[in-house]
Amino acid sequence: MILLGIETSCDDTATAVVRDGRYVLSNVSTNQDAFHAKYGGIVPEIASRRHVALLSAAVDDALGRAALSLGEIDGIAVTAGPGLIGSLVVGVAAAKALAFAAHKPLYAVNHLHGHIFAAFLDTDREPAYPFLTLLVSGGHTQLVDVASPTELTVIGKTRDDAAGEAFDKTARLLDLPFPGGPALEALAREGNPRAIAFPRYTPGAGALDLSFSGLKTSVRTFLENDAGATARADVAASFQAAVVDVLIDRVSRALDARDYGTIVLSGGVAANTALADAFRALGAKRGVDALVPERRFCTDNAAMIAAAAERRGAAARADAFALTANPNLPFSVSGS
Repeated sequence: MILLGIETSCDDTATAVVRDGRYVLSNVSTNQDAFHAKYGGIVPEIASRRHVALLSAAVDDALGRAALSLGEIDGIAVTAGPGLIGSLVVGVAAAKALAFAAHKPLYAVNHLHGHIFAAFLDTDREPAYPFLTLLVSGGHTQLVDVASPTELTVIGKTRDDAAGEAFDKTARLLDLPFPGGPALEALAREGNPRAIAFPRYTPGAGALDLSFSGLKTSVRTFLENDAGATARADVAASFQAAVVDVLIDRVSRALDARDYGTIVLSGGVAANTALADAFRALGAKRGVDALVPERRFCTDNAAMIAAAAERRGAAARADAFALTANPNLPFSVSGS
């Protein structure tokens, strides 16, 4: 099956053509960093307007790169939520129109489900169920038990800030440019990750919940009292090390609780080299396969949406008339 994927949940206008939920025939993505940088964060109204301006061309581009016409596509897959409502509406409206006009089936995908299957794009590896996913992004940080493409259960999540959000907010404290996460990672490469003993949130024995608000506050307090005496690179590296330590600890706890043969890292923060290296090292230590998506499939992309739609099959089928965007789409709803 060949699917056209559309992803507009935030500020990336993304389209892709994917065969059999695995082979990426085209992958188009345009970010809006230049439009949001002066505000220090994403402005929803700007994001939705840019999607309107770019999406039609992005669909044509994806089809052109795949050397296929819309008539040769077997279906349309679109992110239905969660995300920014204005951005989601643009993508969902476009997907509904294309599906109706071309008489193609429509698939509605939860953005987070897409991230979970990103590690299996452009690879011959098939998911070995059940597997454990650490999903880390700007809006979400959670551990997910994936029993099948339609049986996904959140078994641990952050109590407050997402890890990606903590990266972005700490980057602002360090006066780094937007987007903050990649800028902080680049600065951290120059620093000593053990220079500052920032706190690691540690719940009770066996618990899988996470928290990053205390760490963020510790960084702010440190900077206020330090008066520039400590190199910013050391602050960045020490902060990053604290985040990675907490995330890897929770994956290790989940492996203690259940005998998984595969662990998967997903979400935008999966592009962080320090986290990816620590994740792979944990897999080697525990004797399990540790899969990390290619960097181009870590951040928001439409290939992962098409992949999730193909794997979820009938559970993702949607009515081209009735489908609506849902910025608060629940993770576990069948068909979402």
